[in-house]
Amino acid sequence: MGTIGFTSFGFPLKTRNQNLPVIASSSSSPERISSEENGCEVLRRRTAIVSGASLVSSAILGFPKEGLAVVKQGLLAGRIPGLSEPNEQGWRTYRRPDEKSGGHGVGWSPIIPYAFSVPDGWEETPVSIADLGGTEIDLRFSSPSDGRLFVVVAPVLRFADYLEDDARIEKIGTPEKVISAFGPEVIGENVEGKVVSSQVKEYSGRKYYQFELEPPHCLITATAAGNRLYLFNVLANGLQWKRHNKDLKKIADSFRVV
Repeated sequence: MGTIGFTSFGFPLKTRNQNLPVIASSSSSPERISSEENGCEVLRRRTAIVSGASLVSSAILGFPKEGLAVVKQGLLAGRIPGLSEPNEQGWRTYRRPDEKSGGHGVGWSPIIPYAFSVPDGWEETPVSIADLGGTEIDLRFSSPSDGRLFVVVAPVLRFADYLEDDARIEKIGTPEKVISAFGPEVIGENVEGKVVSSQVKEYSGRKYYQFELEPPHCLITATAAGNRLYLFNVLANGLQWKRHNKDLKKIADSFRVV
């Protein structure tokens, strides 16, 4: 790994004059000692400044030092474990931690937590600010054998300026309008002719729109709470769907805003 020259930050490092005569400590003058102590103090200060500058440059330029760890921590900020231990059936419940950061812009209210269940073996995967889905992707989970899921939490003002702080999915639109508007963002293409089924369910006074699409095999649950729209998306390839579609449907049906 290369090093960063001190002179690149405008702090040329100089050592004391090596040609100075060596004077025994018993005969060292107060002036000489004071001068050398001042020189050491300047050196210590410059070293501290350069060390800090090196850390910043490592983060910005990508050098594999402490700075890179700072960047990684920033990209993955908010990853707080929220997964329970397996129950008797081997299923675990994820609840969004109250302490988890939002990442949806300054001024937004805290995200109302949500919860869902997955079989043991599903694990959270990192979401970064560089994610292709943008900062509205709040969470990702995956299982190598079963499939993957992700949660989108988007400000409702993106879709309508008349909604208040207690938005409801039915105020955003009908199931047909919602899937036509947001389905392409999930599967990356138009959903026309791909919606196998849709239904409306209600839990604790809150409506949830549920959709099954194929191809690709995708289950979408949509609802709204506070000032945000929630999209819970479960996806699988053909083999995963054939083997685990019952579990995947159970995962999709378990999503709740709490």
